Amino acid sequence: MSHPFTIRPATLSDLDRLEALENRVFDMDRLSRRSLRNFIVNPKGALIVADRGDHLSGYALLTFRSGTALARLYSIAVSPETGRSGVGRALMQAAEKIAIDRDCVLLRLEVRADNHGAVALYEKLGYRQFGIYEHYYEDDQAALRLEKFLVAQVAPPSRPPPYYRQTLEFTCGPACLLMALGWADPDFHPSRVAEVQLWRESTTIFMTSGLGGCEPYGLAVTLAKRGLHASLHLSHEGPFFLDTVRNDEKREVMRLTQEEFRREAEECGVPIALQPLDALGLQRVFDEGAIAVVLVSGYRMFHEKFPHWLLAYAGDQRHVLVNDPYIEPEDEGSLVSAANLPIPTGEFQRMARFGKGNLRAAIVVRKGPR
Repeated sequence: MSHPFTIRPATLSDLDRLEALENRVFDMDRLSRRSLRNFIVNPKGALIVADRGDHLSGYALLTFRSGTALARLYSIAVSPETGRSGVGRALMQAAEKIAIDRDCVLLRLEVRADNHGAVALYEKLGYRQFGIYEHYYEDDQAALRLEKFLVAQVAPPSRPPPYYRQTLEFTCGPACLLMALGWADPDFHPSRVAEVQLWRESTTIFMTSGLGGCEPYGLAVTLAKRGLHASLHLSHEGPFFLDTVRNDEKREVMRLTQEEFRREAEECGVPIALQPLDALGLQRVFDEGAIAVVLVSGYRMFHEKFPHWLLAYAGDQRHVLVNDPYIEPEDEGSLVSAANLPIPTGEFQRMARFGKGNLRAAIVVRKGPR
């Protein structure tokens, strides 16, 4: 007869037993003692254990991305000695409750394709496969990508935009353009060569330090030149981001570059509305079958003050679905926390502004000729 267990948050006093459990359950891809310690104290995660008093029968580790309604099951381990005692199911149900309590609507995970028992449990709990990572684990085994909507489900379009990860710190805008081009043309395949080319065509030249990112007019012109219908929704006509650069000469180069982009936008017939998109306006964009490249402040997502572009492509009254081209360092190798992110509508509206002047900017993208 198995002894009862209690699901509770892990504490630093569990560290020895957690490390022993990790080494007993996994032959590879193990979490280090240092990582386990960090996850216990990190507010961006939640580590829970199944405690039988004299030993731990399992643990589940959740991570959360700032400013989003997404939770990720980073790891779960169940002692092989427990058999079919319900520890795995209890940990998953407790993890889902924690995610719901943190206002998450979506829980995602990866699982080895050959772990048939775990896959069967996840399917019974309502998870569905939405992707696969080939050669994901150390032994080259594939990982199935599973997800479950916990509260409300945002209905995505039948063919959402493909995800593309920015490969340079200043190419979030071009990465969003690549996703938009892939959405408009299924035969278009994003690449790093195309990413750099789009950046060259739309960059402000300079930014806070080093090479510059992209501003609204340049992004819109670049899309228009590739046959898409791009329209601008701005809180003011610019120039933009000049206050991020202290050097007068660099500011002048940025100003001249943006003046030329604006002239090209008018020449290309890009509609320019000095009226930013509110929540209802963005929802109308989605209802019309369009998508939007939206400027946000990196502070609310990454706690760093820099302009950042996201691709928003679906939503309802409660959430906006976005692709974020940036993957945080701790999520290297995984797109789970960056693609198809559900962001609460109120939070999205708060993050969709930048700088002291609360600049708001969006490029609405429609398929077909202008």
